[in-house]
Amino acid sequence: MSIEQEEKLGAVKISDDVIAICVINAALNTKGVAGLSGGLTDTISRNLLGKEPLKKGIKLSKEDDVIIIDIYVIVNYGVKIPEVAWNIQKNVKKEVESMVDIQIKTINIHVQGVHFAEQKDQEAQED
Repeated sequence: MSIEQEEKLGAVKISDDVIAICVINAALNTKGVAGLSGGLTDTISRNLLGKEPLKKGIKLSKEDDVIIIDIYVIVNYGVKIPEVAWNIQKNVKKEVESMVDIQIKTINIHVQGVHFAEQKDQEAQED
C-alpha cells in the first residue's frame, strides 16, 4: 500500500515506510512509551531473515483517501495508560498530517506490555 495524490504536474506517491517512520518517531518520543512491540510476523521476520523489521509494531491500512494506523506499544511501569495512549494518538496525528499531509481516520493503540526498568535497576544496585 502506498498513498497516491494527484497534482497538476503528476502523481505523488508516498511509501508506507515513510508514514511508518513518522509514526514510529512520534510514538517513541511520547513520554511513557518504552518501545514498540512487534507481533508474530515481526518475530518470524527477525528469526528467519536475521534483521529487525522496519515497521515493527506498526500496521497501516488504507480506506478510501484516509489511513488507519494500529500501534503496538510497551509502556513504562507506573504511567497512566489511558493518558499515554491519548498522547500517542495526538503526537502521531500531528506528526503524520504535518509531514505527509494525509488524513488519518483512526489511530488504534494496543498496549502489549509493561516495562519494569526502574525495578531492575534498583535490584542491581542492591547486589
